[in-house]
Amino acid sequence: MTALRVGLLGTGPWARLAHGPALAAHPDVDFAGVWGRRTEAATEVAELFGTRAYGDAGTLIADVDAVAIALPPALQAPLAARAARAGRHLLLDKPLADTVEGAREVVDAVEQAGVRSVVFFTLRFDTASAEWIGRQAAAGGWYTGRADWYGAVFGAGDSPFADSPWRREKGGLWDVGPHALSVLLPVLGDVTAIAAARGPGDTVHLTLRHDSGASSTAVLTLTAPPAGAGVAVEFRGTHGVAAYPDELAGPATDAFARAIDVLAGGEPHGCDARFGLRVTEILAAVEELIAGV
Repeated sequence: MTALRVGLLGTGPWARLAHGPALAAHPDVDFAGVWGRRTEAATEVAELFGTRAYGDAGTLIADVDAVAIALPPALQAPLAARAARAGRHLLLDKPLADTVEGAREVVDAVEQAGVRSVVFFTLRFDTASAEWIGRQAAAGGWYTGRADWYGAVFGAGDSPFADSPWRREKGGLWDVGPHALSVLLPVLGDVTAIAAARGPGDTVHLTLRHDSGASSTAVLTLTAPPAGAGVAVEFRGTHGVAAYPDELAGPATDAFARAIDVLAGGEPHGCDARFGLRVTEILAAVEELIAGV
C-alpha cells in the first residue's frame, strides 16, 4: 500500500498528545507536515515529530492526500470544508463544528468531492470500547440508558486543556457531550425528543427520547470536583444491566491509530462527517433549550 500523505492542522495539547504521536508512528502514513496559527508552535511540533512546519494552511493542504485537524471546532469546520473541496480526505476531531451551519458545510463539501471522512469519537475507535458498544447495539431490547461524563478540566489544576478558550466558552455540553452521544446513539437509536436543564458550573443534564422507544439521560460537565470526576455508562433492558467497565479504554494514541487505519483503508465507519453533523444538531438544540436559563 502506498503511504497516505497526511498533514496536521493544529499545534495544541491534543495535537501533541494524540494526533502527532499516532501519525508519526503509523506505518501507512507519511507525516508530511504541520501548520498552526503560531509559526513558532508549528515549528516546535514539527521538530517534535520529525516533520516539516508550514507557514500557510493552503500550501499544506495542497501537498497532502489527507488532513488531520486538531483545532477548535469554529476553526476546524471551514478548514475541513476547504480541504475536502481540494479533494483531501479528512480525519477530524469532535465536535465537528460549533454551529449546525458549519457542520453542514463540511458534509456538503465531503459529499460533493467524494472524499472520505472520519470524526474521532475516542471510544468508537478504541478497540475494547468499540467492541463493548457493538455488543450492546447488537443485543437490543434496551429500555433506558445513561452516559455521564464528569470532567474536572477546570478543577484539577493540571489539565493540559484548562487553558482552552473554546472549552471555557462552550463547556462540557460541547466537549464531552459528543462522547456521550457517540455511545448512546448507536445503541438506542437517533434522538427524537430532548429535555435539558442547567446544573452547577457548566453542568448540563439531558433527557433524551430515541427512535427505538428507549429513553436516556446524560450529565455533562468539565467543572466537577476532581474527587467526583469520572465516566459512567450503562444500559438497562430485557437482558439486565450492562455497565461500561472502568478502565476499559486504552491510550488515546492507539484509538487514533485505529481512526487512521479506517481513513487509510477506506473502510466504512459510523463516525463520519454526517454523524458529526447529527451530533452537532443535537448539541445545538440543547444549547438553544438552556439559553438564558
